Amino acid sequence: MSDADPVFVSRGGLKLHHALEAFGFDPCGLLCADFGCSTGGFTDCLLQHGARCIHSIDTAYGEFAWKLRTDDRVIIHERSNALHLDPPSEVIEQGGIDLGVIDLGWTRQSRALHAAARWLKPDGRIISLVKPHYEAEKAELGEGGILDPNRAEEIAIAVRDSLGEFGYAVLDWTKSPVLGGKMRKGKLKGKGNPEWLVLVSSRYSIEHPPPSM
Repeated sequence: MSDADPVFVSRGGLKLHHALEAFGFDPCGLLCADFGCSTGGFTDCLLQHGARCIHSIDTAYGEFAWKLRTDDRVIIHERSNALHLDPPSEVIEQGGIDLGVIDLGWTRQSRALHAAARWLKPDGRIISLVKPHYEAEKAELGEGGILDPNRAEEIAIAVRDSLGEFGYAVLDWTKSPVLGGKMRKGKLKGKGNPEWLVLVSSRYSIEHPPPSM
C-alpha cells in the first residue's frame, strides 16, 4: 500500500497496518483468520493488503462492518468464541491458515496464541496485539483500567519474553501508534493504554494442536 494515511473501519486497522509495515510482512494472497474481529479493523487492513480470504471471528452479533460483511473474501463467524472455535472444514482442507491476527479482550497472550495456533499451517505466522492491562494484576490498574506507561511497557516486554515458554518464537515486535481504549463518536473515550504488536512463529499447528488451557 502506498497511501500514507489509510482508512479502515476502525482504529484496529491502523495498528495492524503499522505492524505489517514495521515487520515487512506481506499478507497478499494469504489465507487468514482474525480472532476477535469486532468491527473489523484488522480484517479491513488485511483485505486492503491483498489477503485472499479471511475468517473473522467474534462473540458479538451485528457489530461487524457492512462493507466487510458483504465482501466475498470474508467469512464471518459471529456469536463464536475465538478461544474455542474449531477450524472449519475449508480451513482443514487447505492445511490451515497462513496468518492469524489477534485482538482479544480480557485474554492473556498464552491463551490467545494457542487459539490461533489450532488453525495454523505448520509454517504459518501469528500477529497478536499485546494489551498490558489484560496481563497486569488488578491491583496495578488505575482508574478506568489505566496503567502507568512505564509499567505498561515493563509488562509488555515480560509477556514478549515469556512466549518461548508457551511454544512461540518472537520474530519481531513493535509499539502500536494508537492507544488502546474505547471509541465514542469518533473520539477516544477517556485515556487509553499503550499497546504492542508481536509477530511469532509457532511450535503448534493445525496438525499438532497446543494443549488445552
